[in-house]
Amino acid sequence: MLDISVVILTYNEEIHIRRCIENARKFAKKIYVVDSYSTDTTVATARSLGAEVYQNKWENYSRQFNWALCNLPITTEWIWRMDADEYLSDELVDELHRRLPSASSGTGGFTAPCLRIFMGRYIHHGIIPLILLRLFRTGHAACENRFMDEHIEVTEGSVEELKSPFYDDNLNGLTWWTAKHNGYATREALDLLLTEYGMHDNSLTKSGRHTAAVRQKKLKYVKLPLFWRAFAFFVYRYFFRLGFLDGKEGFLWHFLQGWWYRTLADAKVYEIKKQYSFDSDKIRKYLETICIK
Repeated sequence: MLDISVVILTYNEEIHIRRCIENARKFAKKIYVVDSYSTDTTVATARSLGAEVYQNKWENYSRQFNWALCNLPITTEWIWRMDADEYLSDELVDELHRRLPSASSGTGGFTAPCLRIFMGRYIHHGIIPLILLRLFRTGHAACENRFMDEHIEVTEGSVEELKSPFYDDNLNGLTWWTAKHNGYATREALDLLLTEYGMHDNSLTKSGRHTAAVRQKKLKYVKLPLFWRAFAFFVYRYFFRLGFLDGKEGFLWHFLQGWWYRTLADAKVYEIKKQYSFDSDKIRKYLETICIK
């Protein structure tokens, strides 16, 4: 096994946790689960598969992950952040075994492409793969504090790129998905407002070049008209980037994630602005009260 600890944050993930841990065992020396007091079999299953389980009350993703970095007894050289509904491709596992033993001492972290599977279908078209920093040296990184779009940033060393992908493959149904994204839309609305009013540091120079580029695109997105920007984003993905080639699942993915979800976020932005009479000073004061410290 490689000198890697995998950290998985969970809450009621019994549908995913076995697949996730069995995948992590292909490359990791240690597997840690930080659970937010699940009420299903997540904890029992994780322990039965050899993971070390710790529990901590949930506040938000970044605080939970940073709590894990500060409190888990990690002794490996590297850490991989892994969501419960994710797994690494065999090609990525092989690439880790090839590249990690010879990694330069000046390398602080690695990015890898994240590919989407939705309703059992790999979404080939319409979206550019997310390139996310998931592997980093122990003690050399932390998760930024944001409502949404939280990224790991290395504090020392350069960021290198892994070429092979890992997969985001959630097995829950559409009712769960839409409820989850309703909550995401609230957080996205706050994040959009904080970005619009210049209350975020959006530099992200230590999370990889792709992530920095996406963050810069978000700075442009917030300047576009409400609602029209969500519609334009769907048209761009579904028609211009050929999302329609992925059949019914592709349509549902691009419609729900690319239009419905972003329109809902815009509606919540509009609701907040209307609540404060579209007064920038009042909106800014409100945002100051809810900023993550």
